[in-house]
Amino acid sequence: MGDEVVLLDFNVSMFGMRVRVALAEKGIKYEYKEEDLMNTKSALLLQMNPVNKKIPVLIHNGEPSCESLIIVEYIDEVWKDKAPLLPIDPYQRAQARFWADFVDNKVHEVAKKIWTGKVDELETEKKELLENLKQLEEFLGDKPYFGGDTFGFLDVAFIPFYKWFYAYETVGKMKLDCPKLIAWGKRCLQRESVSKFLADEKEIYEFVLSYRKIIGVDQDTKTN
Repeated sequence: MGDEVVLLDFNVSMFGMRVRVALAEKGIKYEYKEEDLMNTKSALLLQMNPVNKKIPVLIHNGEPSCESLIIVEYIDEVWKDKAPLLPIDPYQRAQARFWADFVDNKVHEVAKKIWTGKVDELETEKKELLENLKQLEEFLGDKPYFGGDTFGFLDVAFIPFYKWFYAYETVGKMKLDCPKLIAWGKRCLQRESVSKFLADEKEIYEFVLSYRKIIGVDQDTKTN
């Protein structure tokens, strides 16, 4: 069938990266439209996501889907003949969804306080972020991927944040001591579907610096 797929996205967005990786895993061709979120959101974005007015938005044959994890599940269900992302087993599916939600609420929300906050007021957040990453690391265990031997839903959900580690560490003046997660991230980057569709960590860091200037946060961190 002649699918028309369009992705409204922002290059350094960890949520947009999820969708790009999922589409790449499935081998889906699509039109990429970069949104200028720092200035003016496009009329198409406002039309396709009038409720939240956020990226990413996947437009499939004219019908929009919003929110990255929902989009990844949609992709997995629509193009189910190749590279299944969610496990077949109901319990494993529930676990994958639980930990993906953990990434959003316990990693992203805490880390965002670090990269948008004042450098000298982040000790609680830095400790919490590391503790939460350690929980993810414990769940990963000795498996090559969160999906076991197979790159799957939780790997897609979390791998974009690996590229944000540099920004977290540099802005927060901290060290993310998570060797198993680092090894996992490097393993994921060996996949073309990942390496070609994740933003560069220095580009992410430059975005963070620009964003901090816009919101008026005092920042003495300099680019290496």
